[in-house]
This record gives sequence, structure tokens and C-alpha cells, in this order.
Amino acid sequence: MTDFEINDTQFRDLALLQEIEADPDISQAKLAEKLGVAIGTVNWYLKRMLNKGLIKVKRAQRRKLRYIITPEGLNLRAKLTIDYIQQSFNLFREVQHKVKTLLDDLRHQGENAVRLVGDGDIAEVCRLTCIEKQFTLTETMDAPALVIDGLDIRLELNDNKIVYED
Repeated sequence: MTDFEINDTQFRDLALLQEIEADPDISQAKLAEKLGVAIGTVNWYLKRMLNKGLIKVKRAQRRKLRYIITPEGLNLRAKLTIDYIQQSFNLFREVQHKVKTLLDDLRHQGENAVRLVGDGDIAEVCRLTCIEKQFTLTETMDAPALVIDGLDIRLELNDNKIVYED
């Protein structure tokens, strides 16, 4: 469906830089917990950032480290933040366009109500688009369903089991 591509390394860098900025004394264990990765992964990323000159490490206490973001690190964080926001808006517009197309097809069939099947951020974009297109959101099982499955969005009509995909 989409050309939207997530680069895990860039987003991990962004997340690490944001966490370090919020708490320079944060431990690798706490970073791993917040990012949902192994401590070894955090250690690898931090060493990589240190080698690239994005962060510096100072010993705060005997076993405690303090991470300092360098000007290069701050520049990267700003660039990654802008890239993240831009990609998010691109994804929003792409999902919105697809849903509008599906709803226009549905409107041509005389329908003005739809039920959403799915959850998460993509489903929220779909919900807002339905409201914008003045569709009634319903829980009625015989209503056409806008099915959200990850980035896959399709329209299912119960009467003929017809599936519309863009």
C-alpha cells in the first residue's frame, strides 16, 4: 500500500538521543527498558553513537556514566525529528487518500454509514476521515466495514462479501 519506509536505526538513534537529553544519567538498563530492546543492543547503539561523535561519555561516579549529546548529536536529533514528522504526515495523507477513495465508492452505492474494524493510529486516521466525509460511524454488523489491518485498509460489504481495496 505504501512507500512509507521506517529505518529502525534512525528511529532508534532518535529515541536514544531523546532519552539521553531527558536524563543524561540514565542507565543502559533503563534505556533498554524504555526502548523495549536488550541491554546489549543499547550498548551497541551507544558505542556506535560515541564513535560517530554524537555523544560523549563521562564517569559521574565509580560505576555511573553520564551521557552528553554533542553539537553533532543535537543536529542529528533535530534532523531525525523533522524526518519523523515528515514521514508521519506523509503516511497520514496516504491513509486519508485511500480511505476517501473507498468512502467515495461506498457513497456512490448509496451508503452513508460504515463501521471500523481495527484499532491503533491508522484506525484513528480512518475514523477522522470518515467524520470529515460525513459518514456515520456505527457498530451495526450489517453495515459496510472499513477493515484496518496494519497498513492494509479495505472495505467489506456483508451482503455480497465484496471486498474493495485501493
